[in-house]
Amino acid sequence: MIRSRSAPLKVAIYHSILWSKYKGVVFSQVHSRGAQEGISASFIQIAETENERVALGGIDLSYHKYPYRLLFHGSYESSSILRRSIALLKDIWRNPSDLVIIPGYHRTEYWAMLLFCMCLRRRRAVFCDSTKFDKPHLPWREFAKRRFFRRCQGIFCYGIRSREYLLGYGVKEARINYRRQAAALPHDYDPAAILKSYRNSDQPDAGSPRFLYVGRLSREKGITDLLRAFASVQKTMPRASLDIVGAGPLEKQLRSETRQLRLADSVNFLGPKGLDEIATMFRASTALVLPSRSEPWGLVVNEALSYGCPVVVSNACGCVPDLVLNDNITGFTFDPADIQGLASALISSAQGNKNRQEVATRCLEIISNFTPERAALQIIEGCLRIASQPY
Repeated sequence: MIRSRSAPLKVAIYHSILWSKYKGVVFSQVHSRGAQEGISASFIQIAETENERVALGGIDLSYHKYPYRLLFHGSYESSSILRRSIALLKDIWRNPSDLVIIPGYHRTEYWAMLLFCMCLRRRRAVFCDSTKFDKPHLPWREFAKRRFFRRCQGIFCYGIRSREYLLGYGVKEARINYRRQAAALPHDYDPAAILKSYRNSDQPDAGSPRFLYVGRLSREKGITDLLRAFASVQKTMPRASLDIVGAGPLEKQLRSETRQLRLADSVNFLGPKGLDEIATMFRASTALVLPSRSEPWGLVVNEALSYGCPVVVSNACGCVPDLVLNDNITGFTFDPADIQGLASALISSAQGNKNRQEVATRCLEIISNFTPERAALQIIEGCLRIASQPY
């Protein structure tokens, strides 16, 4: 740990929405641990939620154990770009800090924050969640990103792929602050109890695998590909089943696709569920499947591994090199453009899951390195490092 200076380092951390539980647990740790390391952190949430998150559940404030300022009630989209920009600039002006951490670089108001900090000669950093697999690389967008990154004293990213992404934009390695991604698990989560539950349970029937998808029902998630791959799996494993948890704009189309593929008896649309309910499903499932065509990380993979559930994950997901260790260590990966490759990965996961206690042990060992405490310490280290460098 880089030690702090004599006076507390004032850091203003801005974030888009209060809805995010996983940011809540990390920010809570930054608040408590930061004080011990000479950091006085303030947290500013721009809005409570986003329109696309409303169907996935409300805000659980029990995960936000830190003081924060909320700029707008309701959804992010309920306020205009101009109103958001003015509110953010006023907050920066009225609450001087040694370092401002900007939520991202993809919105107009974030550019306004960057320029305002430059005018005030405030040190600034930015959270970067992207990888090269995220979105189409348009020339104007690439040009803008390079300019944004170059004008920040530091960049916080999580994962190997995000770090490689920044290096590809010419960001100096000294300015990249790598941090681990961490899930917000139930308050009574106990990995020892999870492992014990596998020791006391029967081994799964490899001939009746039960696959699980958890997330938004939207196009970029690749769920249509999953249904088609699952239809192929059923030719080999006719007793296989697929549970789909979540809600989203594609639900009607996916139900129709299920009927057309004659999978109505083996595919279950279960709607949104809380993590307490999903945790039980993780323990009963052969594997979690995340077939996304675009996914900066894939936090549900953290959640699945935390409950000893192996995973089948698209190579487009940012978490792959960090969490998805192939050859059935924690799961399998596949090319998101290869439906048959997904089907083969599903079959392999069922065949390699015969000793579930052993698989669960490996999953829990890997995910034990991705905790809110470690993620928070890496943010704290990054803040101190940025402050120690010449302006």
